[in-house]
Amino acid sequence: MKSNTLPFLPTNRQEMRSRGWDEVDVVFVSGDAYVDHPSFAVGLLSRLIEAEGYRVAVLSQPDWRSCEPWRQFGRPRLCFAISAGNMDSLVNRYTANRKVRNDDAYSPGGRIGLRPDRATAVYCQRAREAFGGVPILAGGVEAGLRRIAHYDYWSDKVRRSILLDSKADLLVYGMGERPLLEVLARLTAGESIRAIRDVRGTAYRLGAAESPPQDAIFLPSYEEVASDKLAFARMTRLTHLETNPYNARRLVQMHGREAVVVNPPAFPLSETEMDRVYGLPYQRRPHPCYGDEPIPAFEVVKHSVQIMRGCFGGCTFCSITAHEGRIIQSRSPASVLEEVRKMAAAPDFKGVISDIGGPTANMYRMNCSRPDVRAKCRRLSCIHPTVCKLLHVDHTPLIQLYRAVREKKGVKKAFVSSGVRMDLAQQSPEYMDELVRHHVGGHLKVAPEHCDADVLRLMKKPSVDDFERFAAKFRESSRAAGKDQYLVPYFIAGHPGCDLAAMIRLAEFLKRTGYRPRQVQDFMPTPFDIATCMYHTGMDPITGETVYVAKGERQRRLQRALLQYWKPENYFLVREALLSEGREDLIGDGPNCLIPKKPPKEPLQNRKQRNAARLPPPSGSNRAGIGKSNPNRGYRPHRATAVRRREDS
Repeated sequence: MKSNTLPFLPTNRQEMRSRGWDEVDVVFVSGDAYVDHPSFAVGLLSRLIEAEGYRVAVLSQPDWRSCEPWRQFGRPRLCFAISAGNMDSLVNRYTANRKVRNDDAYSPGGRIGLRPDRATAVYCQRAREAFGGVPILAGGVEAGLRRIAHYDYWSDKVRRSILLDSKADLLVYGMGERPLLEVLARLTAGESIRAIRDVRGTAYRLGAAESPPQDAIFLPSYEEVASDKLAFARMTRLTHLETNPYNARRLVQMHGREAVVVNPPAFPLSETEMDRVYGLPYQRRPHPCYGDEPIPAFEVVKHSVQIMRGCFGGCTFCSITAHEGRIIQSRSPASVLEEVRKMAAAPDFKGVISDIGGPTANMYRMNCSRPDVRAKCRRLSCIHPTVCKLLHVDHTPLIQLYRAVREKKGVKKAFVSSGVRMDLAQQSPEYMDELVRHHVGGHLKVAPEHCDADVLRLMKKPSVDDFERFAAKFRESSRAAGKDQYLVPYFIAGHPGCDLAAMIRLAEFLKRTGYRPRQVQDFMPTPFDIATCMYHTGMDPITGETVYVAKGERQRRLQRALLQYWKPENYFLVREALLSEGREDLIGDGPNCLIPKKPPKEPLQNRKQRNAARLPPPSGSNRAGIGKSNPNRGYRPHRATAVRRREDS
């Protein structure tokens, strides 16, 4: 059978020369491993650029300590296109507790340390060193969500727009296909990068001598939002109200004498455009240079099919809506089925599609039924606090697509692993039955997130009653299908608005319903999100109400422990939380108690060991625990406290 893929794009000078090229038009720089698959930005965008006739090279996870890797393809004719990868580089590297992660899902072998912190700015700086004067385009999640002044959780301060730190000529935000192609076409036509400032879905920096456009909305300046939390909340509200591409206005934010200008978002892709993007000739595998080292993120999506993008849920803690947009963009059934056919024909396909979905599994082909109203709407969620009466929520196209996929030759099973929006699913009993009977592999992921009404309201999530109704219907449908299946609910600890009393109520809910989350989700404030504004300012930027925020490692640890109250190692933390809230009634052997009155042996022994380690040294010994034969024992010399300890001794 004739191959319908194209060779990998060149990743080094030798591969470029083997194509007979003396130069390339675009060097695509990414913090991720090079995977030629539409779920990876480097794969999708580089193939799209190639399809337009440009010569493209991929510089994947370059050594950023020198600009030499940026020089290996020679001076690019048009530009560098730079991205930190599929994730913000700091989210990728650090946990919600600011600890370094043990692995990197987007790197070969899951190895860490193959990209720098704040990768976008570092990569842009190296590109500028390598070839001065070559236009630099920054894009991806990291750049897009940091396009204006933003709260940075890892440094615990408000930082400037990434445009000023990276000194990129142009920033592309959102999914990027439309603006990227327009910019490249205009560069090809001979326009200077400084003249290309009217493209939707882009932002740019103005120098001190340049005047900002007067038809724009002026956000509070960087200096204001960095010193005044009320100004930060006002900036967040204004920005989020200007995210509908059909009515959004240009934004300007001053940074000292300079300004950042954010053009309105790009229009969503049509079905035809979506089909083209996902129908490009991908290899659907990592570049051979990685050998047998797996790319963990690729292994997850290797045999999955993305049928749509975008999310109109508007959850305040989630960046999907901010990055992919609120308008659902769907592929045609023919496009999806053709991808399934190609997948089924691959030698390594065993008949199981791991996921048919997208950011949310059941929003396929759902959109506003009144385009004239959509053009004026500034609502941040189409389904909160209630499902909009103009939202088209028919699951029939999705049900028909599921059935067509199952009938494809070579397909034994097609699972839905993306999260299901429960309030939408309950509006279609037929969809629920179809999902449960044919597309659940024993477990179905759902995200109730919490049970407290006030916390859920701040999250823009439906009530916990909605989850319980869904769970009852799921169990009923599973029994009718003769299947033993379970829900895997996700809950968050430490979200703004959630205090210890609310977390105790959640622990009681888990006890009553029998759910025991295997993994704990800690709230992580990521740039641009509304919930991040709540975390930083202590107020809801949309309503102005005061919001409780759990800050400090102790408070966050107590909330995490309550999510897994049954674990012996969490006993003393849970006990502390319960006592602090006057909930001694939950300590004991009663059926509603969370923990027993007597601590289990394991945490008791661990506590004794920790206390023993803190005991003062015997009389006459060195207070820092440093013996004469080994003066460096017991401390790390590079720490600031080391000097003090030597002096104390």
